[in-house]
Amino acid sequence: MKWLMIVGGVVVAVVVVVVVIGALLPRDHVATVRARIAATPDAVWQAITDVANQPSWRRDVKRVELLPSIDGKTAWREHSGNGAIAMVIDRAEAPTHLVTRIADDKLPFGGTWDYVIAPEGSGASVVTITEHGSVYNPLFRFMSRFVFGHTATMDAYLRSLGNKFSANVTT
Repeated sequence: MKWLMIVGGVVVAVVVVVVVIGALLPRDHVATVRARIAATPDAVWQAITDVANQPSWRRDVKRVELLPSIDGKTAWREHSGNGAIAMVIDRAEAPTHLVTRIADDKLPFGGTWDYVIAPEGSGASVVTITEHGSVYNPLFRFMSRFVFGHTATMDAYLRSLGNKFSANVTT
């Protein structure tokens, strides 16, 4: 019984420390990743803006549900192993600049992805994604910063985009 109380006390103490550290971290962050993609800016643009077909090349997305437009802007819900996230395109300047935003204020996180697509030699592009993110829950803030990393989802996205064009990508 004594050992059970000690183990329980340690678990509670660890959770409290994690939440306190998470509460001390800034809510907002900016993170950037970049990768060379073996496709022209037009081809990359087509892939990233054709949201309905992203499950065919994004391993983390099971399906996409197109939603009614929001203020005339394309909106959709991505379904993945992490749940469903509503998204909207806030800005689109083909084929070089795209800004998408999480359009669900009930999640413990939110923010935008700012994509810049630049030509790189013949038939290739450099894709830069900058996340302007907010993590509202202190526990998730700790996990995002110290366990998963702020760039994990963007890294996976760029690897999947590279694979779509039959090239390995390192970010």
